[in-house]
Amino acid sequence: MDFQLKISGEHYNSLKNHLLPNDKKESIAIALCGRHIDEDCQCLFVHEVILIPYEDCQVRENDLIQWSTNKIIPFFKRLTNTDFGILKIHSHPLGLRSFSEQDDFSDKELFDSVYGWSNTGNPHASAIMMPDGEIIGRYIFSDLHFEPISKISIAGDRLLYFGGNSDDYSKPEFALRTIQTFGDTTYQKLKGLKIAVVGCSGTGSPVIEQLVRLGVGELILVDPDIVEFKNLNRIINSKYTDAKKRKPKVEAIANAIEEIGLGTKIKVFQKNLFDDIATLKAILKSDGVFGCMDSVDGRFLLNQLCSFYLLPYFDLGVKLEADGEGGINQIVASVHYVQPLKSSLLTRNLFDMNDVRASSQYRKNPEEFLELKKNAYIKNVNVNSPAVISINMTIASHAINDFLNRIHPYKVEEPNEYASSTIDITEGYIINGKEETYEVDHYLAKRAGRGDMTPFIEMPELSK
Repeated sequence: MDFQLKISGEHYNSLKNHLLPNDKKESIAIALCGRHIDEDCQCLFVHEVILIPYEDCQVRENDLIQWSTNKIIPFFKRLTNTDFGILKIHSHPLGLRSFSEQDDFSDKELFDSVYGWSNTGNPHASAIMMPDGEIIGRYIFSDLHFEPISKISIAGDRLLYFGGNSDDYSKPEFALRTIQTFGDTTYQKLKGLKIAVVGCSGTGSPVIEQLVRLGVGELILVDPDIVEFKNLNRIINSKYTDAKKRKPKVEAIANAIEEIGLGTKIKVFQKNLFDDIATLKAILKSDGVFGCMDSVDGRFLLNQLCSFYLLPYFDLGVKLEADGEGGINQIVASVHYVQPLKSSLLTRNLFDMNDVRASSQYRKNPEEFLELKKNAYIKNVNVNSPAVISINMTIASHAINDFLNRIHPYKVEEPNEYASSTIDITEGYIINGKEETYEVDHYLAKRAGRGDMTPFIEMPELSK
């Protein structure tokens, strides 16, 4: 069983500022967590945080803290009506990278009370923040025994992954350039990551190719379509025989990855996101998502899923404007990095809810959609505008470089300067957008880290 903890960048920064004050004494906070449980994985997602004021602690030393639980009674009361989890997190200013005997005692005392309030026997968690911001943790079960957390993930301006590295610390020859550029630590982290790519055609296939060559440990590939002859000009590694056999795109790409032979594990789903909840549950267990789709409703769904389950989301898009005479006036491509508790694709005005409804109508009933569009009952939505391979590869590389910069910052400006990046290929310039320039999506912010619930991510269509 794999035990994980996920935290948004916003909550991580708040915890870090509180838990590591200048006085270098232990501090503490409590989080209410959503959860996901299946047969091979349990994960807690930080949903709300209470920072225990320093003045409310009876004792605060550099190796000891004693505090009152009065401020977290509201969290306890919510346990009686939901399946939320509780995370206790405190600091070790002296840098002890393990739980002390005092920690064992205080955890058992606290969580014995927690289980008294809880209406389920599902586990809770305790964690320690080190002076450098690293977090280690453990799950605590109803019999008060502990199990270590294997990976703790932070989805913020930076992508932080504590634990979860591959047990294989070898440095194969194909990885030496990656290590030289981004460091051995980054390469080891990449080997321990599971990345989902939704849409495996024009932009998706070059994204996949780069992730494989960088040594990412596991890929989840999602695409409902088959390889057609018209796709051969832009799907990396697709072959004439794939189109002739009408092979699923995910299968064709998976076969190519296996032939490359660099060790990346693959799970494929020849599914539409709206048709198979098992696919969505596979994605939510990943460490990050690349959305490489044209469909507005699919991008809306991914944004919502990544908020509920605290996943970093890279949204790739290409826009072609025709001149009406068989040519192109403008070619623009963009990467939007979306993180929990911040802006969304909606608040960045990439589309609105009318676009989402129109895209959904096209997916469910293309014939009716075209009739409604003809009669101006529905807003025009671009449902099929593939770009050529050179454009797709440009924006795919741009997205991967942003992903790497968030794991191992190498650019002059901080990662928060690149919430969006638009390349105007016809004009030859790049415009970057800061996160602070975009409006927070308050609807999703209230649901960040909510985890499992009914209906699934508050979309009744997915629960049918």
